[in-house]
Amino acid sequence: MDSSALPSRFSPIEISEPALEHEHLRHLTLYSPALRGRGDVSLFLPPGLDPSRRIPLVLLLHGVYGSHWCWFYKGAAHRTALDLIRDQRIRPMLIAAPSDGLRGDGTGYLPGPDQDFERWICEDLVQCIEGLFAPAGADVLLAGLSMGGYGALRLGAKYPERFCGISAHSAITMPAQFREFVRDMSPFQAADQHELDPLYWLDRHQSQLPPLHFDCGQDDALLAGNEALHQELLRRGIQHNFEVFPGDHNWNYWREHVRDSLLFFERVLTEKE
Repeated sequence: MDSSALPSRFSPIEISEPALEHEHLRHLTLYSPALRGRGDVSLFLPPGLDPSRRIPLVLLLHGVYGSHWCWFYKGAAHRTALDLIRDQRIRPMLIAAPSDGLRGDGTGYLPGPDQDFERWICEDLVQCIEGLFAPAGADVLLAGLSMGGYGALRLGAKYPERFCGISAHSAITMPAQFREFVRDMSPFQAADQHELDPLYWLDRHQSQLPPLHFDCGQDDALLAGNEALHQELLRRGIQHNFEVFPGDHNWNYWREHVRDSLLFFERVLTEKE
């Protein structure tokens, strides 16, 4: 890893000390031009990672109230990935779990007038990770939970050329649902509501969409919204996979079903070869 090879726009960058790390996790704080400040990201680096070889990059987006550490220290995504790699059910994958920009209760991973949380994820984060740990042009796969599920659906559909697969757990499926989670709705009240609507982008780019999976717990308050999205995608002939499992809107559910995202991504990568 050579941080001197990074574009200067990401400097300064702080990287956790390898001798103090554990369970193949690493933590970064970097300057993001899109955020006009610092952004945090936690990483799972699979054993034997060779920065000179291409490796799939999985982005895991957290929900409201959370941050970059949640997918690992509440969701155990790194342990799930390591078990699947050791069982040869998935290939080694680099997993990056970024903060959403840490404004208010949650940013929705949306563009804003002062800070562009969308560009932070889609551009700055990916370019920084590739510069540090893998050659440019990696297969990038996008997943998230709740607000992060909304981000995965919306960003994956808005920029289908950038992602090889999309997976969402317990997703917020429409901007109005954020009223149940955040105190400040101003980021979700853009004049152009099409900009905020995942279905708009899914429909607009349906011929270009990468493989899409989403699921929800049968006791989740967001289930009706997920089922409505499923029915609308069926009506419009948009290919996708939707599943309902036992469970609620909590970490017990996401800790179990992150496995489904990783296995789905392995199938996507295998079919792409």
